[in-house]
Amino acid sequence: MPAPQPGPPNPDDLLSPGEVARLFRVDPKTVTAWAKEGRLQSIKTLGGHRRFSKAQINDLLRQGDGPVLRALELARGLAADSANYSAADHIAALITTLRTREPR
Repeated sequence: MPAPQPGPPNPDDLLSPGEVARLFRVDPKTVTAWAKEGRLQSIKTLGGHRRFSKAQINDLLRQGDGPVLRALELARGLAADSANYSAADHIAALITTLRTREPR
């Protein structure tokens, strides 16, 4: 017997890009960019609007990925300015180290 197909998500369990942006303290366009880059998973409504799982976003915030995502965004902005390129490389290296470090 095939496994039952999941139904549509409960709208109360989903967040808009604006709601996610407030939680991460970034612009809603940044949240959309993160979704396009694969940093955040999203679904699209029938109207084409992105929605994010409240549980997944809360997990990311609890794991500390909120500050990591903000730092990555800062590093990307610094990399756009060639005068600050070495600063961006340094920040990106620190983030990579923090994300891959074994928990104590």
